[in-house]
Amino acid sequence: MAKVIKHQYFFPHPIETVWEYLTNSELMGQWLMKNDFEPVVGHEFQFRTGAKANLNFDGIFYCKVLEIEPLRKLAYSWNCGPVESKINLESVVTWQLEARENGTEVFLDHRGFNQEENLDMYHGLLHGWVEKFQNIEKLLNTNAHGHTNA
Repeated sequence: MAKVIKHQYFFPHPIETVWEYLTNSELMGQWLMKNDFEPVVGHEFQFRTGAKANLNFDGIFYCKVLEIEPLRKLAYSWNCGPVESKINLESVVTWQLEARENGTEVFLDHRGFNQEENLDMYHGLLHGWVEKFQNIEKLLNTNAHGHTNA
């Protein structure tokens, strides 16, 4: 029953700029969630948001950086559950970037939705990741036009 979320998104911005939004904790906090991310393999970190009882989710994603290839690939675990001691979703998020003549192509692969109890989270994230891509695009466009102090 394993389900996989796959998305592809194009940003008309240099790969270095897009990479910064995927690996800078402060910027990630603007488009994704509050976090204590560091781009170091083996670093354990958390994304924090509001708890969602209907998803059996305590509001914390427990993560660990698994792989980094600067400007090309970033992978981290993405685990959650009703409480830290009972993780019921063990998944992996992988970002891959490819430079294009006029910008950057970004590929997202989020896999690990292997249990029936993971389906609600899968469906929430399936659309949720699209919204996150749109959040990055808005921030990139705002910053490119100098309308923010970020």
